[in-house]
Order: sequence, then structure tokens, then C-alpha cells
Amino acid sequence: MTDDTKEEGGVLEWIKTIAWALVLAGLIRTLFYQPFWIPSGSMKDTLLVGDFLFVNKMAYGYSRYSCPFSACPFSGRILGKMPKRGDVVVFKKPGTDVDFIKRLIGLPGDRVQMKRGLLYINGKPVKVVPAGVFEEIKAPQGPGGNIPRCANDPVRMGDICKKERFRETLPNGVEHDILNIVDNGQADNTKVFTVPEGKFMFMGDNRDNSEDSRFSQRIGGVGFVPFENLVGRADRVIFSSAGRSILAFWTWRKDRFFKAIE
Repeated sequence: MTDDTKEEGGVLEWIKTIAWALVLAGLIRTLFYQPFWIPSGSMKDTLLVGDFLFVNKMAYGYSRYSCPFSACPFSGRILGKMPKRGDVVVFKKPGTDVDFIKRLIGLPGDRVQMKRGLLYINGKPVKVVPAGVFEEIKAPQGPGGNIPRCANDPVRMGDICKKERFRETLPNGVEHDILNIVDNGQADNTKVFTVPEGKFMFMGDNRDNSEDSRFSQRIGGVGFVPFENLVGRADRVIFSSAGRSILAFWTWRKDRFFKAIE
């Protein structure tokens, strides 16, 4: 065998290896995980604009939105598992194909209400304790250039933007941070929502800056989300960039790489 033949064989093996790696990555993405970029600040400070994560599509079984096979356009789920209160979930906003990510607050049959900014579930207030202040620079964030809202407004561009932070404990013991920007905001006082069978109620952790189930679909909100609209559960941030481009390596948030999502 000549050296040229050996070299050609090595190149072919390298190409086949790369090809199989791409096929495997495609299968994993199609069957089990879906990449997701955080585009807005509705889940701060649990998730920041520019966080990149993989959604576990098998967490609740396959639906018409997560099933990779053409035989799956059905109403319902394969090997469905009940989500848990407190899960951070990617779902399709009802009536659209738009992906949203929020925290699951209300299960089927739950009565949920906000009173003076405090969450009540089945008539009982959740435990909330102060947890300091969340600070960030007031500047355009992510590819969309979103400007964060601040509790200490007016704040000039480039200065420190602050929000009150609290630690919230849900009835099943799940703890997570929530942020407050204003008192008696638009959705700080609501009616009692009774979650219908087969549907769920979601809220953003950045409570004064979240389009979620507190707003009805009739006015452009999320409303209650059917089980079949769930895409999967978000478990861990893989990568994070504070800049408007992933290539801006000086804006990478290395402390968030592989960070577990509470």
C-alpha cells in the first residue's frame, strides 16, 4: 500500500467519523434534547438574557410539539409524565408556534391568585423571604437589544439597574428567586384562577416583567397551557453570553457555564 493510499484512507475515515458524529448529534437533538436561547428577561435572575440551554424533551413524554416522528400529530402524549410545580418548562404559547419558557406554578385543579405581589396557591400564601438585591448594567441585552427595567429608575444607560430579590418557596418545597420591580404592578393583584383539567399555569420569576398565564389569550397573554403544548423541562444552563453576539467572547459569563436551574 502506497503512502498516498494510506493518506486517502485516513481522510475517508476522518470524514466518516465526522459524518457519524453529526448524525448522532442530530438524533440526540431530535429525540431527546432541543437547544434554547433565552431571549428576554422574564425569568431573571434564574435565567438571564443570553443563557443557552438544552430542553429535556423526554421529561414529560412526547407530544405533537416534541415528537420527532410524523405519526405523532395527536392530542395527548406518549409515555406522559406529570410535571411538578416549580419546574422550569419550555412550551408552545397556545395558538402560536412560539416557544416560551416559564416556571410551572399551577397544576390542574389548583386555585392561584396574586395579592399585593404575593402568590397564593389554594388559598394559602407561599413563603417569601428577602434575598438581597439583583444588580445589572442598564444596557442593551441580547440580539434584540432589550433594555432592562429597574426598580431604582430613572437610571442612565451604563449605570447600575437594581431589582428587589426574594426567595420563594412553593408548597412542594421548591425554592427559587423572584424579582420585584414595582409595587402594585399590573399583575400584582389578580382574580382567583382555577386551573382546568389537563392544563397548567405558568409565571415568570421576574414577576413585573413577564407575559405569562396571569394574562388571558384574549388580550395576547399566555393563559392556561394544555399538556400537549409542553416541549420539555429546562435543567441546566450550558453556556451564557451577556453580549449581542455569541462571538463576543469577552461578554461570556463563565460562572454560568453548566449551572443547574433551580
